[in-house]
Amino acid sequence: MADLFDDGSAAMPDNAHRPLADRLRPRALAEVIGQHKVLGPDAPLTVMLASGALSSLVFWGPPGVGKTTIARLLADETDLHFVQISAIFSGVPELRKVFEAAKIRRQNGQGTLLFVDEIHRFNKAQQDGFLPHMEDGTILLVGATTENPSFELNAAVLSRAQVLVLERLPLADLELLAQRAEKELDKALPLNGPAREALLEMADGDGRALLNLIEQVSAWKVEGKLDPAALSQRLMRRAAQYDKSGDAHYNLISALHKSVRGSDPDAALYWFARMLEGGEDPRFLARRITRMAVEDIGLADPQAQAVCLQSWQTYERLGSPEGELALAQAVAYLALAPKSNATYVAYKGARRAAKETGSEPPPKHILNAPSKLMKEQGYGDGYAYDHDAEDGFSGQNYFPETMKRPVLYAPVERGFERELKKRLEYFAKLRLKRGDQE
Repeated sequence: MADLFDDGSAAMPDNAHRPLADRLRPRALAEVIGQHKVLGPDAPLTVMLASGALSSLVFWGPPGVGKTTIARLLADETDLHFVQISAIFSGVPELRKVFEAAKIRRQNGQGTLLFVDEIHRFNKAQQDGFLPHMEDGTILLVGATTENPSFELNAAVLSRAQVLVLERLPLADLELLAQRAEKELDKALPLNGPAREALLEMADGDGRALLNLIEQVSAWKVEGKLDPAALSQRLMRRAAQYDKSGDAHYNLISALHKSVRGSDPDAALYWFARMLEGGEDPRFLARRITRMAVEDIGLADPQAQAVCLQSWQTYERLGSPEGELALAQAVAYLALAPKSNATYVAYKGARRAAKETGSEPPPKHILNAPSKLMKEQGYGDGYAYDHDAEDGFSGQNYFPETMKRPVLYAPVERGFERELKKRLEYFAKLRLKRGDQE
């Protein structure tokens, strides 16, 4: 009987059906397709293996890019016993058994490479349980996660492991994988050129998903070669990778925000659509695009905020899918609007100044004096009513008396803020003229 915590590959008859992905599993690191940043000539893993100093690792990347395969091959390359567990199905009792078995192996002269799939699923206490066994050399930990390790893994674990990023496979690597599959199957796929490219795109960078698709297509009994339309009738496109609470969520909203800030409506609409296709709540998007109007456009186009609020209200009235068009219009409007973060910068500067000046009171001349005592204390004394002043501007100081007047709001030469800048300069000249900067 196979070890419960071993690699799970019990012997099976040669004629038993094995999935194509299993049959094509590389037997050496040199056979791995893609991941050149990790496995290339001067890449981290290559250097570690050449120096004989393999450290604990965390593989971070999407599904189907080779995390498990590379971990197995590392064990082969370093003559370590390979043990695989999943954080989804394992708890503290199972971990204790793994560690005890690893200790026995170590006493017998063999090390253990412990591969932990979905390592981010372990809680803090479970992750802490790895530390002593990593430190004394009982195990070499190789974790795999689809989530950002910075957020999901303990700092103590991260400090003892090197994080390596594995990327989704580009079309060129997927094509190499398809060719390898055709060689294994000893038959070409019944697809014309455009259909073949469509099949690669359906895999969405996931090598395992591509091999599963190829296995389906190769079993079809067809005459001639299928075109993209015929292929799409027979195969459903793989759902895009998107987790509304994970990295994809934050990465895509960042891409949308920066595309709007960069005045690229095509890119902004693309990322907006990607999030909708992934199942994002349109109300979340309505809130975020309104934030973009406030943060990145501001008074350069005061109408932008109103456009966002109106599109949000339209969505609430129409619902999906029609209401999403109103949000798309707001995205396009924001992308093409003049940009300014002057108010945002001024606001942050004002908050800093407020913290630095503590409890400094306003100058007495702008304080109300509803009581006799307050009048005797000078409250309201010397206040100049602006409507009675020349040009409707008194030029008085409104900052605390002990505080040097700062410059917080600096309008840009774009959009409506160009006009606001003229007004600001006009009032600054009047203030100087009336001698209130002495």
